[in-house]
Order: sequence, then structure tokens, then C-alpha cells
Amino acid sequence: MTDSATPNMQELYTFLGELAQNNNRVWFAQNKERYDRLRAWWIGQLQILIDKMALFDHSLAHVQAKDCLYRIYRDTRFSPDKTPYKTYFSALISPTGRHCDRACYYFHQGATESAIYSGVWCPEPKMLRKLRKAIVDNIDEFRQITQTPDIERHFPGWYGPKLKTAPKGYDRNHPDIDLLRLTEFGKECRLTPDFFDSPDWQSRTAQLYSLLKPMNDFLNYSIDE
Repeated sequence: MTDSATPNMQELYTFLGELAQNNNRVWFAQNKERYDRLRAWWIGQLQILIDKMALFDHSLAHVQAKDCLYRIYRDTRFSPDKTPYKTYFSALISPTGRHCDRACYYFHQGATESAIYSGVWCPEPKMLRKLRKAIVDNIDEFRQITQTPDIERHFPGWYGPKLKTAPKGYDRNHPDIDLLRLTEFGKECRLTPDFFDSPDWQSRTAQLYSLLKPMNDFLNYSIDE
């Protein structure tokens, strides 16, 4: 492959796989040009995805992919794992880019596994209490929104940690204790590398995200109330 050739998924997977085996600053410095080239290409691929998502979520109409992209550098200050780099590319897609404290969309692409996520991640305690109340007060609507056959097939269960018992103010035998024990409200769909072999993977990914748009709308309406 010449330097002028357009990158592709296989080249991305090769780079990320090699990074996983050589996660150190010396190797990364030696391969920084490869990374920069792949990063620029991936931003373009991400922009195509965002533009397709904007067809069902109009709040994303003017979002730029570069504002959604996360850095590849890990924050190791409080982690026992001191490897300096992430071994995946990722982005948080929202009207305000990667800085969002509402329901939004997350995209994660690695060499062996990728995932898409939608919902509210790590809400502050006040917001979490507000969301729990909104869900309990409108439980039939919320279950109808989040338990469609397509969602159950592609986004089974709930992603994230759960309390061991009922949250403060709720009985442990509450009929909706399965939802009340959640500390965030999000769903994840894991994807294998061959999913991205298709030239229309952005359209297919946008379609998956669209399944959870009603859930995000419910969550954000509840936050804004």
C-alpha cells in the first residue's frame, strides 16, 4: 500500500491489533504517521454515520465528527493499568459533541469487537433520582418504548452496574425493582468486525441507533422537566 492509498477497515484493525501488542510510547511514536492517517480517515467515516443519524434525529444535523471523537490517550492517573493508549477508536455523538450529560449515542470500534450504545451514562445522583421517578410514574410507556421486539433482539437487557438492593425511598419488592436498581439507563449492541465489511455499514448502524431514539427522547424529556 502506498502512502496515498485510502485507508480501510482492515488497515484500522491491523493498526489497533499491533497497538494492543505494543502499547507503549516508543512504538506509538514510530507509528504516529499511521495513526494520524487512520484518525483522519475514521473521522470521515464517522461523519457519514452522523449525517445518516441526523435523518432520524434532527438535533444532530450540524454536528461535526471531529467534535465527537475521543482521544486515544488513556487517563492512567487512577488506574492500575498504566498502558498509555486505548486500543480502539471511539466517539460520543450528541448535539454538543463528546461533552454531554444527557441521553446520547456512543460508538466504539476495536480490532476484535465493536459496540454501539445509547442512553444516559453515569448520571449525577439528582438526575438519577429524577429519571427513576419519571420511569416509575410512566412505567407502561417506558416498558413499551424499551421492550420492542427489535430492541430485545439487538439490545438485550440493560448495560451498566446495578445496585444490590433497592435505592433509597423504594421498597425492595417494588414491581419495577429491575429498573430501579439500575444506576444508569442505557442499552448496548456488540458488533463483530465483519459487520463493517458491508459498504453500507453506516446506514445499518444508524438504523440500529434509531431503534433507541424514543428511549433517548423519554429520558431527555424527563431530565428537562
